[in-house]
Amino acid sequence: MNKASRIFCPALITPKNAVVRQTEQLSRSQKLLTELGLVKSGSNGTYQIMPMAQRSVDKFIDLVQSNMLLAGGQKITLPILTPTALWKKTGRLEGDISEFYMVRDRSGKQFLMSPTHEEAVTAMLATTSPISYRQLPLRLFQIGPKFRDELKTRFGLMRAKEFLMKDMYSFDVCEETARETYSVVNAAYDRLFKQLEVPFVKVNADTGMMGGSVSHEYHYVSPVGEDNLLQCSSCGFAGNSEVVKAPASCPSCNSTDLKEVRGVEVAHTFLLGDKYSKPLGATFLNTKGKPQSLVMGCYGIGITRVIAAALEVLSSDHELHWPKLLAPYDVCLIGPKQGSKEQSEAEVIENELVLNVGEICGHQELLHDDRKELTIGKRLLEAKRLGHPLTIVVGAKAIRQDSPKLEVHTSKGETLELDLSETLKLVAEHSQYKKSLILGCFQPDNEESKRRSVGHQL
Repeated sequence: MNKASRIFCPALITPKNAVVRQTEQLSRSQKLLTELGLVKSGSNGTYQIMPMAQRSVDKFIDLVQSNMLLAGGQKITLPILTPTALWKKTGRLEGDISEFYMVRDRSGKQFLMSPTHEEAVTAMLATTSPISYRQLPLRLFQIGPKFRDELKTRFGLMRAKEFLMKDMYSFDVCEETARETYSVVNAAYDRLFKQLEVPFVKVNADTGMMGGSVSHEYHYVSPVGEDNLLQCSSCGFAGNSEVVKAPASCPSCNSTDLKEVRGVEVAHTFLLGDKYSKPLGATFLNTKGKPQSLVMGCYGIGITRVIAAALEVLSSDHELHWPKLLAPYDVCLIGPKQGSKEQSEAEVIENELVLNVGEICGHQELLHDDRKELTIGKRLLEAKRLGHPLTIVVGAKAIRQDSPKLEVHTSKGETLELDLSETLKLVAEHSQYKKSLILGCFQPDNEESKRRSVGHQL
């Protein structure tokens, strides 16, 4: 169990009538995360993640990792510093490098603070003892910080100079098996984004500086997005405007009800061929014992970007709303105010709930707001703004002789009056629903929700 009085959550307090000068564009998620003390701004374009938000980050990392393992991934960790000599070999230092952070060691050797690791992982395999075709396919992934010197940092964690990313790199014997791997990892991405229950679209994309032959992007539709998408209001199809050149009708259903929307790119997949393996000499021994270039793919998910973008889509202007699997806590429990008439009797029920709720949802998923010097109303307002899926209030109604009730507030805005057994049943239902999402058993209950959760691609 976690006690609210012990959690470091430095909420931003702005004096009345104070003039706040904004140095960057704010999004809804950034404003709420900062005001509520979940994220603090560091130097320009960097952010400090506080304990409550870190819980959400850790949950998403666990979810991503489990899906990558199911897709046959093996976890590794690569150095943040990559020699620029590797990037020169692949030609990626010949274009615009203004967004790259470069450093030199004391002997003058130059390194990149890696924005991505294609060169590093490929060079690792190139210097490994001969790899047999029997060891392939090989799918290696890591989760760690990446760096990009953004010209304009904005919208908090959605576009920062340092960010957390999952990147997977696949190695196959030929184009055909590389496409099979590509399908397996994309299926894992589809499953992951369905588990989050945030409407997303999957579109064909330009390969850009990454290179390769096939590429897909995953987007959350939001006004703060930086990509232009064409979306069909009839079937939900979406395409990236860079790839789709303003068709007169929907390529999926022929409807003319197309509109341009903005998308936040939260994941990207690429089929790379031998773009990196050939110049870096990464080979395997084929069935004839001859060296042959590895065929590659790469797959990225912006960990911190997904969380911020999901909050941007789901939240209101004044309250956070989390994907169920990413909420920092499942349940917030608020007891009586210190010195109130009901305190002694209500605390008996409160203590019983601490034990019972903790046993049902897990004691680490229960936030006990023990700050009894504050009124119930003040604590409840904060709990609603933080977006806890369930908030249970033990107040005066809980000790009534005639039909005692607990007050339960949901993140959907519902206020319920339930007895103890009904409250525990609701907690159990929420926990069971989360388990079904983790197991991938979630089935949309109608065609509309199915269409919105699956996404449509070009």
